[in-house]
Amino acid sequence: MSPQNAARPEPVDPGTPKPSASGAAAARGTARARAPKPAPRTVKPAAGMVKPAPGAVGTGDAAGRARPTKAAAGKRRAPSPRAPGRRPGGPDTRGEILRAARESFAGKGFTSTSLRAVAREAGVDAALVHHYFDSKDALFVESMALPIDPRQVAAHVLDGPREELGRRIITVFLGVWESAEGQQRMKAVLRSVVSSDDVARMMREGVTELIMQPVGQALGVPDASLRVSLVATQLIGLALTRYLIGLEPLASTEMPELIDRMAPVLQHYLTA
Repeated sequence: MSPQNAARPEPVDPGTPKPSASGAAAARGTARARAPKPAPRTVKPAAGMVKPAPGAVGTGDAAGRARPTKAAAGKRRAPSPRAPGRRPGGPDTRGEILRAARESFAGKGFTSTSLRAVAREAGVDAALVHHYFDSKDALFVESMALPIDPRQVAAHVLDGPREELGRRIITVFLGVWESAEGQQRMKAVLRSVVSSDDVARMMREGVTELIMQPVGQALGVPDASLRVSLVATQLIGLALTRYLIGLEPLASTEMPELIDRMAPVLQHYLTA
């Protein structure tokens, strides 16, 4: 074979040059440069977090994350412990206060008992005692389970002519005892007074301050305390014989007749 007939390489089109390896890499770089870049994700700082400013020092941690402000950190702090012996109100709080009040009234008397001391004994805050009972008088009425507020008794008795004071007293007294609920509760109170020196002291001081003293002051006489005490003997004796013992015919006498017979006696003690 002659050299002229030897295989010759295919002619290459000068318009489409074969890319070199370096040229392919450059092409890929150009494609990546032209592709749209994803938008950076913006992370909003949580409530109470401080967004660090560019170049700021001390506003973030080592990774550049925002750190909580002092106000936000304060919100996450555990609540301060309550004072020892004090607890919030619960289902039994009112009952505990009444129990402590009965013990205080019986042991110290009405005058020496205070709402703060009752709260301390019950193991609650003093504000809770004021929440359930607006005054020491109201606490006394509740703790003794009285069917009527002694303050209302005194106000009603003193509201009227002086010469009818005895009639108003016996009318109010019998009105409490003659109601079904009132009689049941007053019997329990009277039995407790007779059988317990502590309860007797509690009732004596409470009734004296809430009823007898206001009535005695209204009389305006030097022996007012003795006069009011004599009235008390009549009322207590009537309650024992009519409602506890059931002495006849007193037990079955109608209320209007009792009022007519007792009113002059009480009036005599007060104003004669």
